[in-house]
Amino acid sequence: MQAEERDLDEVKYEEERARLDSLAREQMKKQMEESMSEFSQLRNPWKWEIRQRVWGLMEEQDIAREPRPVFHRIPNFEGADRAAMQLCSLSEFKEAKVVKVNPDTPQKEVRYRTLMASKTLMTPQPRLRTGFFSILSLDTIPRDQVRQCCTSVGVAKYGKPLTTEDEIKVDLIVVGSTAVCPRTGARIGKGEGFAELEYGMLRMMGAIDDNTLVVTSVHDAQVVDDIPSEELLKHDVPVDIICTPTRIIRIENRRKKPEGIYWDLLSPEKLAQIKVLQQLKAKIEEETGTKLPTGPSEKLPPLAARSDAIRRGY
Repeated sequence: MQAEERDLDEVKYEEERARLDSLAREQMKKQMEESMSEFSQLRNPWKWEIRQRVWGLMEEQDIAREPRPVFHRIPNFEGADRAAMQLCSLSEFKEAKVVKVNPDTPQKEVRYRTLMASKTLMTPQPRLRTGFFSILSLDTIPRDQVRQCCTSVGVAKYGKPLTTEDEIKVDLIVVGSTAVCPRTGARIGKGEGFAELEYGMLRMMGAIDDNTLVVTSVHDAQVVDDIPSEELLKHDVPVDIICTPTRIIRIENRRKKPEGIYWDLLSPEKLAQIKVLQQLKAKIEEETGTKLPTGPSEKLPPLAARSDAIRRGY
């Protein structure tokens, strides 16, 4: 009798879970529809249409993984570890000594494998608001803390902060993406522009050049063919290689990479968020005696709620 009651409870549990999942999807769909009018006021509204479509698809098909929901994030996905294995199997990764990896959850395994391969891991401090980049290596961190060093907490605790004055050569760049095109390498992030700013600063430092490969790891559902490359701006960073859980795509007709920071595209609102950029701009203006241009004002996009994710170590 007890076994029958337990089976009945499990059925009810699954029915309730399915009901709540369906309700959550309907609520997300409604929020997406309501937010499209807000996105039309943002820079490049067509990018937001693609972001919303991909984020919604990943949630609806249960491709998304924690932290969820994935809206306004570099989305974590089922098979992220397999995509990381593909990326780390690349000859370019194996030959690299210094690898710059974004701090988002789906690239956590890439950061771990970078450290375990005795390479130097460079990672930006989250959102560039608390600092610049930090570097970590296996010989400077406790062996039982390697996994933690792949989180923002571990980077803050064990990473060595860099400044724009430090000399370092980066051999490979790994970026997260919301959507990416297999024909041109055109990439769409979460809408905050940090990948572009990080790339521009590394170019200005001389840490990278046009030959430095840019690689992304994504789910196959994030590989799309409707990113209009002619609509992208000169600061948008394309990728050279796409790694998914099932394939490796090398881009044959990649669009041109940025050559630095384009101050004429950097809005006052974005500049106000990032102290290191303010310092860099002031330094250049002082050294050259020339005032740098300022980009047009913009409405900044909404951010994902992050407190729960931070507590859970994503």
